Amino acid sequence: MNKPEGKMTAPPAQERKIVNVPELFPDLIAKHAKAGRFVGIEEKDSPWVPFGEKAAIKHLLFDTRHNIYSNILWMKGPSVVGTHKHRGYVVMMCLEGSARYLEYDWVATPGGFIYETPGEAHTLVTDHPDGCKLFGWMQGPNEFYDNDGNFVMTADVWWFMDHYESYCREHGIPINPELYL
Repeated sequence: MNKPEGKMTAPPAQERKIVNVPELFPDLIAKHAKAGRFVGIEEKDSPWVPFGEKAAIKHLLFDTRHNIYSNILWMKGPSVVGTHKHRGYVVMMCLEGSARYLEYDWVATPGGFIYETPGEAHTLVTDHPDGCKLFGWMQGPNEFYDNDGNFVMTADVWWFMDHYESYCREHGIPINPELYL
């Protein structure tokens, strides 16, 4: 096998073709691995499901083995998603508009990256006239609290699956198997 001389600054660019890559365990991978997923932007792939009065969620992935769920949160104009505490990590990127947490002094704008660690509690707001869209990859449950700090509910992979499936059943939308890992 030829190795590049010196430090590589990018993977080698080659012709556009599928390369047969050597694999030590092809039978095990074929038997046990889950294939990757693709979810298009169309409503048939994943509809915008209302999340309160001023928000909606486009669900992208449910992984029950790891309590991971991915979605796009759309806050439709200036609004608030109640105070919540993460019991797992959260990775988010602002796609449109802007968003912030009342508890911090930064504002996420398009391209802004947010990483939250387990145990953090905060209140998500958008002051942008058009609201915001946030891509999220979350692991573990979120605990929601009322204005007095009283526990209200837990949202985890099972809650998000029910959110999606209930909406689809009520509106005659087929469940998309590509959302389930």
